[in-house]
Amino acid sequence: MKRVFLIVSVAAVSVCLLAAGRAASDPVFAGQCGIRPQRTVWAEFGWPSLLPILARPGTLLAVTTHSPVIGYPQAARSRGAATYAFDLKMNKRVGAPNAPADPSTIEAVAADEYGRAVARTGCATPLMVENELFGSATATPWTASTAQYRANVLAFLQDLAAKGAHPVLLINKSPYAGSSEAIDWWRSVAKVADIVREVYLPATNIWPLGSILGNRYLRQSYRNAATALTSIGIPANRVGLMLSFLSHRGVGGRNGLEPSSAWYQVVKWEALSVKEVARELDLGSVFSWGWQEWSRREVDPDKPNAACVWLWARTRRLCNAPRKLGKRFDRSLSAGQIDLGRGTVCRAVGIGGIGARSVGSLQALTGDRSAAVSALFERIVEASERSVSRRAVLAAERQVVRDSFHRSRGAYLAALRAAHATLGLARAVLADEVRRARLERPRYAPKPTGSEVATFYSSYPNLLVRRVHVSPAPPWLSARTGYALAESAPERLFSLPAGKKSRLSTLLGRFSVRPLGPAEPLGALPLSAVRSAIVNALRGFERAQSFERWTIAQQNRALDSTICLRDQLPQPAAIDLTQYLPFLRIQ
Repeated sequence: MKRVFLIVSVAAVSVCLLAAGRAASDPVFAGQCGIRPQRTVWAEFGWPSLLPILARPGTLLAVTTHSPVIGYPQAARSRGAATYAFDLKMNKRVGAPNAPADPSTIEAVAADEYGRAVARTGCATPLMVENELFGSATATPWTASTAQYRANVLAFLQDLAAKGAHPVLLINKSPYAGSSEAIDWWRSVAKVADIVREVYLPATNIWPLGSILGNRYLRQSYRNAATALTSIGIPANRVGLMLSFLSHRGVGGRNGLEPSSAWYQVVKWEALSVKEVARELDLGSVFSWGWQEWSRREVDPDKPNAACVWLWARTRRLCNAPRKLGKRFDRSLSAGQIDLGRGTVCRAVGIGGIGARSVGSLQALTGDRSAAVSALFERIVEASERSVSRRAVLAAERQVVRDSFHRSRGAYLAALRAAHATLGLARAVLADEVRRARLERPRYAPKPTGSEVATFYSSYPNLLVRRVHVSPAPPWLSARTGYALAESAPERLFSLPAGKKSRLSTLLGRFSVRPLGPAEPLGALPLSAVRSAIVNALRGFERAQSFERWTIAQQNRALDSTICLRDQLPQPAAIDLTQYLPFLRIQ
């Protein structure tokens, strides 16, 4: 009769969950045992002295199955909290890898553990956390004893689930997934239990990083821990994370961080960061650990404040941390967070942002989203150093139309359409070219050695040179009159009529050019005649390389103040977008 009642009760709960629609959580245990329907279930391992902080409507507190907790579960529930069962020593039930329990005992100990959980939670379908799997990273092939231990754990969880419980298996390391045998075991566990990865990060490692880097480090740590499970086929709604708020040194948590105000900020960052990752990945649960004070070194008078901050950062109505901690508490919930405006992909503080529309437009050209984001990041970093006027861009555009399209604007626009580029995108690329030329020009370039000049001369005998007179003196000549070298001087210079003045537009200005003879191969002239041209060219090449080193260094520095969706950061690079639109290349 009792079994029939249990089945009916579970069925009734299922109907309620279906009625809740999208408000219900993916975790099957949400909506049961007083746990509110929610996409990600949050639960705490509390402590009697913290009941006034942690126990309230909307919270979920652990009650141990083998420790004396007389009155604690009832006190927690009387304040409005729900309760779940916590088995601190699963090894007492299933053994260890080097000493597995007798498999014939598993069914009985599972029945006993389930009974204890029901008694402590007052619920026939209790959430039961099992602490913890030993050797989650152990590679296969497993020894006979390890294989038996793993079989015991799986059987124990299956028996708990069969009785109506919702088991959760804690693991303290990423799962070994290097074989089908190992992956099959993890997937079998996930059919009957959730898997929660413990991620215990010392606050002393996080606080010095500051809000942007500290939160990024937290989010990436949580993502990595969760995706190690989801990447092997474990559903995200069966995956959870557990964070530590222990106080003493040597373990994840406060780790002795002082002052207390610093710890409160780290606690806030941890709550906000895991909340972001849980939302991104649709994780089933987030647990907190470490509020307990079993020994003297775990006693910390700052824990009530930290617990309040933890709840407040997650859901402000759960605890009023600003009122509790006063005006000195930094109550910002946006500093360091992925709090970007609509349509923004990345934002570098004090520099600028990258919009989704710009990324899409550039991706149509490059065919690669990462390359598009990196190119746009390079643009905003360099633009913060040197602006380019619209007048300069339009002048460059007229030069392209004149030199590459015989003054036909229609042909120019047709070429852009064929390359999947808009007029606005082309003008942005031209602005990049102008800006790069202006930033590159003042870069220091040492004078090449005689050996370097001679090596260049002997290596490129077919490179064209031409003797010209130019006014004013251009950057690609050491004086107004001399030899100009191809690959350094504008390409059009080598096709101008000899003895006649022509106007030549470049990224660095307009010049009057009069060729003094025909273009000739470099090797046809003595080294003494073309030495200065080679020196000038080599210094120009060095300036280009110096610019690339400079811009990558600037971008790397800017990354420290950059926030991107899902922390998908651009890769610092010097990207020449004219490789996709070669007709826009201007010397």
